[in-house]
Amino acid sequence: MNRSDLRRVDINLLIVFETLMYERSVTKAAEKLFLGQPAISAALNRLRSLFDDPLFIRTGRIMEPTARAEQILSQISPVLDAMSLALSHSSEFNPETTDATFRIGLSDDVEYGLLPGFLRRILQEAPDITLVVRRADYWSMPSLLASGEISVGVSYTRELPANAKRKFLRKLIPMLLRADITPSPVSLDEYCARPHALISYTGDITGYVDTELAKLGRIRRVKLAVPQFSSLPILLADTDLLATVPNYVAEAMVAQGGLRAEPLPFDVTAFELSMVWRSALDMDPAERWLRSRFALLLGEDVDPGGE
Repeated sequence: MNRSDLRRVDINLLIVFETLMYERSVTKAAEKLFLGQPAISAALNRLRSLFDDPLFIRTGRIMEPTARAEQILSQISPVLDAMSLALSHSSEFNPETTDATFRIGLSDDVEYGLLPGFLRRILQEAPDITLVVRRADYWSMPSLLASGEISVGVSYTRELPANAKRKFLRKLIPMLLRADITPSPVSLDEYCARPHALISYTGDITGYVDTELAKLGRIRRVKLAVPQFSSLPILLADTDLLATVPNYVAEAMVAQGGLRAEPLPFDVTAFELSMVWRSALDMDPAERWLRSRFALLLGEDVDPGGE
């Protein structure tokens, strides 16, 4: 196809295609694009004719993309990103006067331990912005970035889409959290003997701590698994439960009173907390400002609650 042939291509079809690739459902794509299901089905038929490929094969309730569809997505997503940026009218950005809405992804630990201090400080610079926060952990971050549901995310991350970038912010150092009043630090034997509360997004009752303990030939007793950090302080109160949490979560919980934190009684490799974003937004003035605030306010050695 040469450039003159592009006149018969409706860009809306490509947006429908990209949405179908991420949602894998006509119904969900229709909801995402605020269109009726018949309109999405009609667009899919036109796409199949345009690309001379079925594009999706229904497997139960899921529409599985063909190999050709995967290839098309890898080629058109950067193009749609570039078009969106080229059509943007935001050549200048003033945080003091903007009323922009930013859609960001944060892991639960970042939301609990770092967002409050970040929010207080960023609203001093840009009082009229709106932040829409999505839960985005290492397993969901790639799809949220790829679909454009968030523009930037902060979390521990693994594999990312090809068109995403990553910047290290700080070390995530595991700390021991406890509510009991025994003055002495917890030993390794006591750590393994006492019951533990675990933050588990998937319902598993083992985590990276158990992997590290296994290297020492030790195990711990996980007696409670909950999906988020916010309930930990009240759950640990008046119990001998222990919890292992990131250092910035421990600091935030200790500041509320009733808990204290200390180093783990064994060595654990620190994780990296990173900021990730779509490369197509590299030069967007508003997004560049937001990323600079994340880097400045959440970066290494920054006090998240300070001024």
